[in-house]
Amino acid sequence: MNAFTPPAAAQPGATSLFTVPGMHCAACIARIENGLRATPGILDARVNFTAKRVRIEHLPELDPAAVRAAIERIGFAAEPFAGEADGAAKRETRTLATALAVAGFAAMNIMLLSVSVWSGAEGATRQLFHWLSALIALPTVAYAGRPFFRSAWNALRYGRTNMDVPISIGVILATGMSLFETITHGRHAYFDGAVMLLFFLLAGRLLDCVMRARAEDGVAALMRRTPAGALVIGADGTSAWRATEELAPGMRILIAAGERVAADGVVEAGTSSLDRSLITGESAPQAAGAGDKVLAGTINLEAPLTVRIRAVGDGTVIADIARAMEAAAQGKSRYVRVADRAARLYAPAVHTLAAASFAGWLIAGAGWHQALLIAVAVLIITCPCALGLAVPVAQVVAVGALMRRNVLVKDGSALERLAGADIALFDKTGTLTLGRPAPVGALKLTESSKPLALALARASRHPLSRALASTLESEGVRAAEIEAIAEHPGLGVEATIAGRRWRLGRPDWLGCTEAAPDGTLATAFGPVDGTAILLPFADALRPDADLALRRIERQALAPMMLSGDTPAAVRAVTHALRIAGKAGLTPKDKLAYIDHLQWQGHRVLMVGDGLNDGPALKAAYVSIAPSSATDVGRTAADLLFLGEALMPVPIAIAAARRTMRVVRQNFALAIGYNILAVPLAMAGKVTPLIAALAMSGSSLIVVANALRLRNAAR
Repeated sequence: MNAFTPPAAAQPGATSLFTVPGMHCAACIARIENGLRATPGILDARVNFTAKRVRIEHLPELDPAAVRAAIERIGFAAEPFAGEADGAAKRETRTLATALAVAGFAAMNIMLLSVSVWSGAEGATRQLFHWLSALIALPTVAYAGRPFFRSAWNALRYGRTNMDVPISIGVILATGMSLFETITHGRHAYFDGAVMLLFFLLAGRLLDCVMRARAEDGVAALMRRTPAGALVIGADGTSAWRATEELAPGMRILIAAGERVAADGVVEAGTSSLDRSLITGESAPQAAGAGDKVLAGTINLEAPLTVRIRAVGDGTVIADIARAMEAAAQGKSRYVRVADRAARLYAPAVHTLAAASFAGWLIAGAGWHQALLIAVAVLIITCPCALGLAVPVAQVVAVGALMRRNVLVKDGSALERLAGADIALFDKTGTLTLGRPAPVGALKLTESSKPLALALARASRHPLSRALASTLESEGVRAAEIEAIAEHPGLGVEATIAGRRWRLGRPDWLGCTEAAPDGTLATAFGPVDGTAILLPFADALRPDADLALRRIERQALAPMMLSGDTPAAVRAVTHALRIAGKAGLTPKDKLAYIDHLQWQGHRVLMVGDGLNDGPALKAAYVSIAPSSATDVGRTAADLLFLGEALMPVPIAIAAARRTMRVVRQNFALAIGYNILAVPLAMAGKVTPLIAALAMSGSSLIVVANALRLRNAAR
C-alpha cells in the first residue's frame, strides 16, 4: 500500500520525467514503480521500458532533485529527461556492439590457443598458452563484462538481485579460478569458457537492444510538425517574427499561403482553405474564414490568414495528441515479455543451486578447490544464454523474413503481440485507400479542353487540382498558354486563355448543378460564359484491399474501419470492402474506442498512417503503418509495410503466429537443457570448460531452431 495518501483537497500534482538506463527486465520495472509509489509525496510512477524512462506524478512541493534521489535510493541511476528523445537505446546499442566485437575477437584467439592445449601440449608449452590466454582474457573480461558487472553491482549495492548477479559471479569466478590455475601451474584453465560466455550473453542483449533502438523518438517526431515561429502583428500594425516559445494567447499572427499554423486560434481576417489531416486524417481541404478555428500544425493552402492566438505550447491540440501518445506508450511498456516472466526466479534459483553444490561437496569431503570448480560449473551451465536468445533470435530471423516480403518490424516484441491480436482496426485514407485522389472513370473533357484544364490545374495548390494535373500530364497533354490568371481563395482559379475566361474550382462557383456520386470529391471546369463540367475524384482503394481483408477474417480477426472522413465517404469504402466502419472520428475518439475494446478484453491491431492516428497506433495492443505514413505514424507504429499492397498485413500476422510457436519451442529446449545439464554439473561430472561448451551448444540449438523462420513470411 502506498505510504502516502494525499488529502482529498490536494492540489494537482506536478510531473517529472527521468531517463533510467539501468532497467533490464520486468523485475526492474516492478521495483521502480512499486518503490516510487511507496515514497511520501509521490502520487504515481509509470515506466516506459522501451525508452528507458519513468514518468512520476508528485506533489508540487516535492523538488525534482528529491524525486531523482528517490529513484537512486531504489538502486537506479537517473537523469532528468530533456524533452527530446535522448537516443539512450542507440547509445547502448553502440556500447554493446563494441563489447561484442571485443569478446568475439578474443574468444576466437583464445580458442585457437586452447586447441593446442586440448591436443596434448605439456610443460612449458602448456603454461605459455595459458599465460597468453590470460593476457587476452583478463582485459577482455574487464571491458566486455562491464554491462553485466555494473548492473550486478548496482543491484547488490541496494540489497537486491537480478539476472546479471549470477552471470557476473560466474564470469568472475571462472576467470579468477583460471588465473589461479595458471599461476600455480595447474593443468586446466577456463579462460575460453569465460570469454565465450560473455560473447553469447552480449549477443542476446544486443539483439534485444537493437529492437528497442528502433522505437525511439515518437513524441519528438510529432512536435516537429509545428513551425519554429510565426509573424506577429503588433498593435501599431508592424510585424516581427517570433519563435514559438515567445508566442502568447491574444497575439495576432499572419499565416501565409503554404505555411503551417504555429498555434491554436481563430481567424480574424482572410479566406482560405486548410489541410487539417493532422486532426481528421483526410487530405480534403476545408474552407476557413473569419470566426473559424485553426489548429497548430495545420497547413494554410491558398491565401494569407490573420489569426488571433487562443492556445500555445502545451495547450494546443497537437500537444494534446503528443501527450496521448506518450501515455499510450507507457501503458504499452507495462507489457512483460515471456522471457522476463520466465527469468524472474532465475537468479535466486541459480544462487541456491551453486551454493548447495559448493556446500554439499565440502561436506562430502572434497577440498575447497574442487567444490568451487563445481559451483562455477553450475553457474556457467545454468547461464541464461539459451533462455535469453529464445525470443530475440527468433524475432531477428522472422524480421529478416518479413523484410523480404516488404514488412519492416521496428520492435521485436510486436511480433509477440501481433500473434495474439483478435480484432483489426483500419484507418481509411492512406491505409485502406492509397491516399491520392484519382478521377472517377474517364474525365469528361474533350481533347481541345484538356490543355486549358491543365493550365489552370497547374496554377492551383488544391489537392484535386494537383490530381487533375497529374492525370492530364500522364496522358501527355501539354498546357495551354495563359494570358492572365487570378486565384479566388476558397473558390478556385480563373484564367484568360485566347481571350476567353475559364474557371477551375468549386462546382457551385461555376454554376454546376450536377451532383457528385456518394463518397467522392468534385471540382468543376468550364468557361465563365458557358457550361461547366463536373470532375469527380475519389481516393482509390489499395488494389488487394478486399483480398487482404478476407484473409484477415480467415485468421480469426474481425476487421473494422475508423475514419475522420464524412459518413458518405466512409459508406462508399465499407460497402466496397464489406466491413463495418465509423465516420467523423477525432484522434481522441479513436483512442477512446480502442481503450473501450481493450477494456472489454480485446487485443487490438491498429493499422493507420496519419498524424491523427499517432495516439491510436501507440495505444493499440500492436500497430502497423504503411511506409507512406507521416513521420509520426511511422514512428508510433510497431511495424511498417511497403508498397501499395495491403497483403503484407495478413502476411505479418501469419509470420508472427509462427514466430511465437518457435519461441515456445525454444523455451522448451532451454528448459530441457537445464533439466539434463544441471544435475550433471552438481554431480561434478562437468568442468567449467565443458559447462561453457554445453551452454554454447544449447544456444546454438535454439538459434538453429529459430532459423526455420527464414520462410515464415509466406
